[in-house]
Amino acid sequence: MEFGKVQNIDEVDFTFPQDHAETGRLLSSIGKKKTQIYIGCAKWGRPDWIGKIYPKGTKATDFLKHYTKFFNTIELNAMFYQTFPRSVTEKWASYSDDSFRFCPKMSQYITHIKRLKGVDAETDAFLDSLSGFGDKLGHSFIQFDERFGTKNIDALRDYLSYLPKDFKVCVEFRHPDWFKESIAAQEAFDMLRQMKAGTVITDTSGRRDVLHMHLTTSVGFIRFVGNNLHPTDFRRINDWVERMKLWIDSGIETIYFFIHNHEELNSPELCKYTIQQLNSATGFNIAEPKLLNEEMSLF
Repeated sequence: MEFGKVQNIDEVDFTFPQDHAETGRLLSSIGKKKTQIYIGCAKWGRPDWIGKIYPKGTKATDFLKHYTKFFNTIELNAMFYQTFPRSVTEKWASYSDDSFRFCPKMSQYITHIKRLKGVDAETDAFLDSLSGFGDKLGHSFIQFDERFGTKNIDALRDYLSYLPKDFKVCVEFRHPDWFKESIAAQEAFDMLRQMKAGTVITDTSGRRDVLHMHLTTSVGFIRFVGNNLHPTDFRRINDWVERMKLWIDSGIETIYFFIHNHEELNSPELCKYTIQQLNSATGFNIAEPKLLNEEMSLF
């Protein structure tokens, strides 16, 4: 992931922000529930993971079968570039057990090219593709680029209204105006809350404003962008573990924590570290991935 990439990490202020006031109000209102936690990577098509999580000699067509043995979710970026036939998503779903969750990224044609306008047919095709996941479909997410600002709130409202009422979705903003203390931004987040659409919180070095900590539903959808096992990656994850524990203690329903890196080679190690620290802090027993190259591991 290139978004938020910086040249000098040492110049970045990684101070972890407090929750938005609306997040506190939301969490205080939901009551105690058992939290479902999903931790995984952004993609499975990584030949450089052969010998790390894929056995030597593994064919690309078998990567997903092995991925699902290590993690319980995938942030499915492949759907951003192509809408696959339902037969394909049904096949993918067959490779995982019932506890696995696929979290597809909305098609770029819908979000980036057409910017939500005149995309009913494309949306219907996308939804038909997702139906192949069945009960293994988690929350999908809609990502907008940095051109999509608060002036587009009406288009977003209309589009969310078009989606099925039971469609589980979170929204990722990137234009700086969404994160300002303004009437327009407040209206946008209020609208998401009213329409039961969640938010995506992105933690990346070069855009600290997108770490907005503003939940609109009882779902935390976090995209963490590491810096290839830099020491700050582990300190940032420690901050996240502390925050997720607070959310869990408040009864948040679901947490997705997706690990990216500017070099995705290193994502499994950070996933493993996150799971270890979260299990230790919360008493959860999330299955810890056993990397095949343990002698090269940091742990």
